Amino acid sequence: MRHAEIFFDPQAHTARGVGMDTVVEGLWRALGRSQERHGVSTRLIMCFLRDESAESALATLDAARPHLDRITGVGLDSAEVGHPPVKFRAVYEAAAALGLRRVAHAGEEGPPEYITEALDVLGVERVDHGLRCVEDPALVARLVRDRIPLTLCPLSNVRLRAVDTLADHPLPAMLDAGLLCTVNSDDPAYFGGYAGDTFDAVRDTLGLGPERLRELARNSFLAAFLDDEEDRRSRYLAEVEAHVFP
Repeated sequence: MRHAEIFFDPQAHTARGVGMDTVVEGLWRALGRSQERHGVSTRLIMCFLRDESAESALATLDAARPHLDRITGVGLDSAEVGHPPVKFRAVYEAAAALGLRRVAHAGEEGPPEYITEALDVLGVERVDHGLRCVEDPALVARLVRDRIPLTLCPLSNVRLRAVDTLADHPLPAMLDAGLLCTVNSDDPAYFGGYAGDTFDAVRDTLGLGPERLRELARNSFLAAFLDDEEDRRSRYLAEVEAHVFP
């Protein structure tokens, strides 16, 4: 592990009386220790719970303003169905005006149209999950053309029944189509399986060979929000190319 972009849901904590200061600064101290002890660079992505109101999302962004030097971007998570991306247009426009990067969960349990909406309405730079893009060839072509990263989470996709079994996961076909896919852990405390476990699982179950694993690792650094640290990105990419994948 060299770099992690960690999602957090402040509404889950502020709703039970934990202040935004405590949430953000506690995470920030932990990430600082990670860098110091293990050399892992990190970014924080503050997510809005999509089953909460748009007004709650705006209030959350407002509460986070004193901590924006700690927060790289905003995201959107929790249950997709019935909560389309357009619901959060206002908070994403406000986040963009503050210079925050933008990602969103879309196209896991929700339809491929949610991916298009996240791109066109929210202006996302990465799509979290996005596996249902395979149902729309025009959308796949757009994602390939624009090099929009997809942060796939195969193990949680199985647990949440987005796919029946890991063997049914469309990851190999998505890579064959030229999509910029990464594989990620997604709430390992809930779903089990950290990053290394996920790589092992897709290798063993989906039959991905060393060069496909290298591609996934490479994609993770290409997709990372390291634009302000291109030297660091280059070092990480060089490690990927030198690594011997099993």
